[in-house]
Amino acid sequence: MARIGIIGSDGRMGLALTRAIEAAGHEVSGGIDRGGDAGRLADQSDTLVDFSAPAALENNLHAAVGAGIPILVGTTGLGETQQALIESAALAVPVLQTGNTSLGVTLLAHLVKQAAASLGPDWDIEVLEMHHRMKVDAPSGTALLLGQAAAEGRGIELAGNSERGRDGHTGARVEGAIGFASLRGGTVAGEHSVILAGPQERLVLSHSAEDRMIFAHGAVRGATWLIGQPAGRYTMGQVLGL
Repeated sequence: MARIGIIGSDGRMGLALTRAIEAAGHEVSGGIDRGGDAGRLADQSDTLVDFSAPAALENNLHAAVGAGIPILVGTTGLGETQQALIESAALAVPVLQTGNTSLGVTLLAHLVKQAAASLGPDWDIEVLEMHHRMKVDAPSGTALLLGQAAAEGRGIELAGNSERGRDGHTGARVEGAIGFASLRGGTVAGEHSVILAGPQERLVLSHSAEDRMIFAHGAVRGATWLIGQPAGRYTMGQVLGL
C-alpha cells in the first residue's frame, strides 16, 4: 500500500484521485491546494501527484526533491521554463510528466508515432480536440502529446513544424506541418482525433474520455509505478511497457 499525496486536491481531478486511490487499495496521505504546504505533504507521502497549476510547479518539484520521493505531474499548459524545472528535478528523483494519464491515450500516442513513421510526408497530420467550456489552455496537453508523438515518428521538431489558429487567407498548408484545432463547449471530458490525410484516403485514430476517472486511475498507476525507480524523467508509455 502506497501513501499518495495529492496537490490540487479540491479540483475535479483531485476529487477523482481520492476515489481512485482508495479503490486501488492505497492511502491518501493528504491533499493541498493553493497556499498549502507541499513540503509537509511530501514528508508524509511515498509519492506525489500534481494536478494544480503551472505557477505552483517549481515549489511542488522542490518539495518532492527535498523529501526524496517521486512526483507525477499531470498539470497542463506548461512552458519551456517549467520543462526545464522538470529536467532539473529529474536529476534527483523520479519524475513523470504527461499531458494525459489515460492508459488509452498512452496507447493512442504509441500508435500515432508508428503511423507517422510508416506513412510518407504526403500524408498530412491534423490533431483535433474538444473539451468542456471551463478548460483554460489550448491546444490541450493531450493534443500536444499526440502532436509530439507524430513529430517523433517523422523525426522532426514539433515546435517548428506545427500550425495553429488558422483564420483568414492563410495560404496553402505547409508540407510536413502538424496542424491543431481546438473546440470548447458543454461538459466534454475529452475527445481527441489524429487525422492522417493521404492521397485519396484518410486514417483516423481517436480516443473518447467518457469519465474523468480514467485519468485518475491512470495517474494512480503511474504514481505507484514510480516508487522504487531511479531518478530520471519517465513517461506513461514506460508505465505500460511500450
